[in-house]
Amino acid sequence: MRMIQERATARHGRMRRANAAIAAVLVVFAVMIVAKLGGAGEGGGGEQASPFPTGDAAAAIVTTLTSVPPAVLDQVGTGSAEVLPQPVTGQQVLTDGGKPLVLYVGAEYCPFCAAQRWPVVVALSRFGTFSGLTITASASDDVYPNTPTVSFHGSTYTSDVLTFQGVETSSRTRKGGSYTPLDQLTPQQAQLVQKFNAPPYVDAKSAGSIPFIDFANQAIAGGASFSPQLLAGMTAQQVATALSDPGSPVAKAVNGNANAITAVLCKLTAGKPANVCTTPAVTAFQGKV
Repeated sequence: MRMIQERATARHGRMRRANAAIAAVLVVFAVMIVAKLGGAGEGGGGEQASPFPTGDAAAAIVTTLTSVPPAVLDQVGTGSAEVLPQPVTGQQVLTDGGKPLVLYVGAEYCPFCAAQRWPVVVALSRFGTFSGLTITASASDDVYPNTPTVSFHGSTYTSDVLTFQGVETSSRTRKGGSYTPLDQLTPQQAQLVQKFNAPPYVDAKSAGSIPFIDFANQAIAGGASFSPQLLAGMTAQQVATALSDPGSPVAKAVNGNANAITAVLCKLTAGKPANVCTTPAVTAFQGKV
């Protein structure tokens, strides 16, 4: 009987030691995993995950943004658009490859650029197709921090009737006293900015500011057409989704300004495509841009 009890005691002891060993191994693995995650992106060869949607999630947002239903745009009409592109007279139409050229100059850290990209993309998507748009936000240490948006950096635009150049001069990442550089203006782009982003084409108080848009030297837009405050606390997904609700403040601001931009683009393309340029969304701005 005593032997049986000793064997049982020994067996229980071995089980306790085995369980202790297993627990120790699990602790070691847990420490290794934490160390691996903690060291990612800190010089150990790991990559830091993007704080913004990528892959399929980002593609879904871009699809929603670039395919706002025409019926919604018509219903919004002028919306809350008040700051409209200003016509330029006496200038020859600027072209690229035989098509009117639209030049956008901004920066990823800029919250006003972040706001303005929404109507620019909505409008241009009615004339052509974007590829390579990425989801991002304005700088976290600037006014209206983390305004959700897309970036033109690395993107391309294809259209039968227009050309578009989107320049993002700086990122949203601060390095020292400034933000890291991205795209560099070409000599032609720099000349256009120097000439048209100054009086008499823009107000003296906003001269040289971004975002700056040159609509083939026929119209100029300086600054944002609505306040980034409207998008405060929202994600890019929430903004894109709101564009399909004509009663939402976001749709009234973004789609209303997109309709104004569309009306300017229709002038550049001589009313093409007709299924865009004859809609109520465009005719609502007749005589205003």
